[in-house]
Amino acid sequence: MKLFLGILLGSLVLGVSSQRWLTFLREAGQGTRDMMRAYSDMREANYKNSDKYFHARGNYDAAKRGPGGAWAAKVISDARENSQRVTDLLKFGDSGHGVEDSKADQAANLWGRSGKDPNHFRPSGLPDKY
Repeated sequence: MKLFLGILLGSLVLGVSSQRWLTFLREAGQGTRDMMRAYSDMREANYKNSDKYFHARGNYDAAKRGPGGAWAAKVISDARENSQRVTDLLKFGDSGHGVEDSKADQAANLWGRSGKDPNHFRPSGLPDKY
């Protein structure tokens, strides 16, 4: 826990540079909510082959908030992908999300964070609500 907190705070300090702390933290909080909303929408939609779209959309929305949102999106995306690797090791199996899928998820994350249109990954037939 201490190591995780140290890494989190260290990356926060490196991510802020000369920017005002309160602005960065507000953006990070808003970006975190954007990521949570994309995850919630993905679970609610339960639509086949929509995973990459929701990855890109969450990162896109968060990064639009500013550097704090982009930082939060990267931290959350990396943590999610890394947690799948750990659970695979602990279960001595595969979560169904192999290395190739993880790389594709990270590519969709980067696509969204870079400001590119997340609809590139939108599957046909996904309800307009999303």
